[in-house]
Amino acid sequence: MNYYALLDEIKQYVTNFFHTHPNDKIIYHNQVHTENVVNAAIEIANHYRLNDQDYFIVVTAAWFHDIGYYTDPARHEEKGAEEVSLFLNRKGVDEKVIQTIANCIRATRMPQNPETMLEKIVADADLYHLGTSKFSEFNKELRKEFIALHNIDLSKEEWRNKTIRLLETHQYHTDYCRLLLSDTKARNLEKIKAKVAGKNPEVKNAKPVIPPVTAVQQPAAKPKVKPLLPELVDEEKLKRKNRPDRGIETMFRITSANHQRLSDMADSKAHIMISVNSIIISILLSVLLKNLEQFPQYTLPALTLLTISLVTIVFAILATRPNIPRGTFTQTDINEKKVNLLFFGNFFRMSMEDYTSGMLQMMEDRDFLYRSLIKDVYSQGVVLGSKYQRLRISYNVFMYGLIISVIAFSIAAIVTT
Repeated sequence: MNYYALLDEIKQYVTNFFHTHPNDKIIYHNQVHTENVVNAAIEIANHYRLNDQDYFIVVTAAWFHDIGYYTDPARHEEKGAEEVSLFLNRKGVDEKVIQTIANCIRATRMPQNPETMLEKIVADADLYHLGTSKFSEFNKELRKEFIALHNIDLSKEEWRNKTIRLLETHQYHTDYCRLLLSDTKARNLEKIKAKVAGKNPEVKNAKPVIPPVTAVQQPAAKPKVKPLLPELVDEEKLKRKNRPDRGIETMFRITSANHQRLSDMADSKAHIMISVNSIIISILLSVLLKNLEQFPQYTLPALTLLTISLVTIVFAILATRPNIPRGTFTQTDINEKKVNLLFFGNFFRMSMEDYTSGMLQMMEDRDFLYRSLIKDVYSQGVVLGSKYQRLRISYNVFMYGLIISVIAFSIAAIVTT
């Protein structure tokens, strides 16, 4: 089954559903929220490199998880599971896959208690916003929707207390979201607690107001003035402080995983070319070439097809053939930050002590570490580019060569008759 084509149909179906079922009361659980959850599910799924079927399950569940709000808000998870089952049954999807998607949707019910990895991904995608900078904006929309749907005049104070309880009891279920979002979620919680306590975190560092000295007061000693924001003096330090380290690390992790996935796809395509053309060469050598004395008119077409298959295999092998560097580095390479210790080809001939020493030096140097990550991603991209270029040549030779061979065999047959 072509899951990716079916995902396009699902996207179109759910989008049309939102357009044809307008509801002014549903301010938060609408198309925008659904698309945000889908994007979060795709991000998490790509990190864990799910296979095509699991990827389809997660993304489909994300599209349908809140569609039930438009028919029965109190049982929207169950309604979403029923809706996706009806849609996928019409498309001939396997019943086991449909049931897994329905379970993923049910796993978003609060309080969340997902069991499988796929359920955990969908559950975390649904509450992904708790650990983002847009949490406050989404939380306001959610309060407005709650008031509209339940006809309850819920004060801001009551809503903040409910939100605090949610943030304190909620935990992300995947390692990816725990590492990426937990810190920001904790900061969001502290901001709400500060508001409840009547504090304003934005004026936390405000300059204190010193009351004027009156005539009856004794002269006070002049206080030592310290800069309120020393980071402003050092712009470079402030820039480092504001750099989103966790986001940078996540970017490197996702990019590397995507490159690896593309590399696996290229290897798989090359394997197909090698297998198919090996069969063609075997048939040509065992059957056709032995009978060329009886059918000399097929000599040229047969040799053409044999050459094409051979060239195709050569380029497919070149696309997958590993290129191993010398496997050593020097202390000078470490000091000048030239070597990438994250690639095995640069250290596999070195001793454990030398490699450990180099890694420790790299981990203590922020600039060296990020340069190594950049080199690693760049090297993967260069290898991928070379691999796909050779693979493209292999496919082009096979495609056009096969056409030429078929034409040649047809002409030979026509001439014979």
